[in-house]
Amino acid sequence: MKPPDHPPPLVLPPGLVRATDSLSAKDQRRLDDAVTRLHTVNGRLWDAEDQVRDTSISTLRVADLKREIDQLNAERNALAERADDILVALAPTPHLNAPPHTETLASTVDRLSVLTLRIWHNERSARCDDLARRRTPVLLRQRTELCAAVDALVNDVRAGRVRLPSAARHKLYGRPDAGTTEVTPSPRLERVIAFGGLSECGKSTSAAFVQHTCGAQRLKMGYLFRQAAQRHGLADPYALSARRQAELLLDELNRFAEGHADQRLFTIESVHDDASIAELKQLMGDRLRIVYLDADFAERVRRSGTPAQAVAAKDEIKISRGAHRVAAFADHVIDNSGSVIALRAQLRRIASPGGIAGLRTATPYGLGLSAAAAGATADLVDALQPCSPAVGLVALTGSPGEHAWIAGWSDLDLLVVADPQATDDVSAAVAHYREALNNAASVGLTLATAAELSARRVTPRVAFALHQLQEGSPVLYASPGLELPFINRHDLALAAVHELPQVILALRRLRADAQPDKLRQLYKHIVLACRLLLREHGNWLAGADRILAASATLPGFPKLAVPPLAEVAAAWREDKAHEALPSITAAADQLLAWYAHDVAA
Repeated sequence: MKPPDHPPPLVLPPGLVRATDSLSAKDQRRLDDAVTRLHTVNGRLWDAEDQVRDTSISTLRVADLKREIDQLNAERNALAERADDILVALAPTPHLNAPPHTETLASTVDRLSVLTLRIWHNERSARCDDLARRRTPVLLRQRTELCAAVDALVNDVRAGRVRLPSAARHKLYGRPDAGTTEVTPSPRLERVIAFGGLSECGKSTSAAFVQHTCGAQRLKMGYLFRQAAQRHGLADPYALSARRQAELLLDELNRFAEGHADQRLFTIESVHDDASIAELKQLMGDRLRIVYLDADFAERVRRSGTPAQAVAAKDEIKISRGAHRVAAFADHVIDNSGSVIALRAQLRRIASPGGIAGLRTATPYGLGLSAAAAGATADLVDALQPCSPAVGLVALTGSPGEHAWIAGWSDLDLLVVADPQATDDVSAAVAHYREALNNAASVGLTLATAAELSARRVTPRVAFALHQLQEGSPVLYASPGLELPFINRHDLALAAVHELPQVILALRRLRADAQPDKLRQLYKHIVLACRLLLREHGNWLAGADRILAASATLPGFPKLAVPPLAEVAAAWREDKAHEALPSITAAADQLLAWYAHDVAA
């Protein structure tokens, strides 16, 4: 019978298998993982040692193979120790007076693994090598005897007739302080997205989008390997084992994360090798999210703008490295044959996953509203709540959430999260709400779907409102199981950068048409501009008076002589806006002049 093209799995002796049945389910899984990986490492060691004996390879290749052999030997020892840590539990009680055996159980398993590989290699050579053909029956007999000896040892250990020696091997490779500790992710390496797929599937486009919208640090596999090769003196890091490649990648990611303390999200592109990325996933766990982008061949050819043969040639190279197999264990497989909006929505959810919202609910009567506004708001909630789950959230954001609502001055900024089929119900309820308020306050409605929120298809102001809710500002109603995106201060700092230019343009337009009826808008835009400027400087104050006072601490920022909010609001309510307008327009001029100067600097 022709031997298989790949080494056979390691088959443990039956007595040892029966003995391990007494272990816990968790320890059985750990032992199976350690023994399976030990056998795999032995197979890689055999291949590496065969290659290093080739007299035709360069000295640089020999050096690389020697480093790989050292790494695999270190991994072999670590896995054997890990197996022994579990197998020692087979001895029910210590038997200190029993004679010690010469080797541990994992050592015998390691010998059995090597013997299994030796038999397989001899069987393959037996077709053209008479010596190998004569040697094979001897090796098979040795395996039978070794299995019997292992089972006998297990029986003696369990009966207390023999005790096992210490499992610690204390094996050193390289410098005395080098050790063989497994590389682990740095605490600063919070989240990494790896993009894989065939040619022209959208890897680079996706990484660029996550970079620009989520502030990710974009890295290439090739760059990380080049850095590792230079650091460790490797001529060809791709020739190393998949495990060693993964450790080199993680080490470089750790170094980058440690050197960029404010960076929380990283992307790596060009995942073309399924073995190394699978090992990296094992090292990083959920901190690494593997995204496989798929698209049919015709679509990829169309996007490339090159002949089909060119795309097929690139695919062939990637497939030879296992790029297509990444889809089998990827965390997310995205069909990128559709619209760019669908792609970006999925990418935003992956880069910034949401969660069950732990929101604080309150009645409208606890938000500092007038009695009439609170009553009308309570009726609105009563009208929308029966529409659940189509209506998932009802909240008043802005000043009511900050307990700074002023009758006759403040708006009622209403945020409703609802499915499209609930639009008519929401529209009717809000129309009734406005009617019930009887011009006591202006209602500004933001109506969004849960999918839009999770995909971050929101304006910066809505993002800030969501942040306020997750920080403890109350909602009027939230359906059970509602998922909202988590908005952190880093997200808001990025949002402030995008929103501030819009606010400045609006402020400049209002200033050009500064009339008493624009007082309220002018004042609010001045406060909002100062609030965004403070956010860009890491200051997260709330309250108009506090924001305006703190803005004077910004570098070179003028001290705005703006009356307190209570005075401006009173002037507005009492039809004295013309009296307050000069100080507000003067403040707008100061702010706009400062902004123009600093932007031009």
